Amino acid sequence: MAGSTTPAARALVICWLPPLLVLFLHACWSCGAAERERTLAMIKPDGLSGNYTEKIKEAILESGFDIIKETVVRLDTERASLFYAEHSGRSFFNSLVKYMTSGPVLVMVLERPDAISKWRALIGPTDARKAKTSHPNSIRAMCGLDSEKNCVHGSDSRESAAREISFFFGDPGSERVEHDEL
Repeated sequence: MAGSTTPAARALVICWLPPLLVLFLHACWSCGAAERERTLAMIKPDGLSGNYTEKIKEAILESGFDIIKETVVRLDTERASLFYAEHSGRSFFNSLVKYMTSGPVLVMVLERPDAISKWRALIGPTDARKAKTSHPNSIRAMCGLDSEKNCVHGSDSRESAAREISFFFGDPGSERVEHDEL
């Protein structure tokens, strides 16, 4: 009879299917396929005022990210100074704080495997002028002007991502944020 299986074939499937399934799942977990990472993404005032939000979100989603949380905030001088505290001794600090308080920002938590490095690759170099030649398809090339007004921010490490997500979305952890990139 067509389509019927023998008892020996059924026994073989029953015997080997569970161990094969376990091996498959273990291979997926050990290669990192199941591990997802979160990062903070921010569209800065120039990105929002330049109406780049939808293009940026489209690029985010097309690159395999999930937007887990998002909020629009207007940073005051104190919060902007705290967020960029590691730059407080540098010549551009006051200008950076003034820029970051010049309008609202859209802050998002993005998730996917290797989210931090993938987001950093998508946004391109910190200096948008360089991005326009070296990474012309990057977000900073699309909407940034220079190294300060570069349209977007991205966490540069897991530690920075955790601190920055906590800074904007709350967590009992520290609000002191340190990161290398603007």
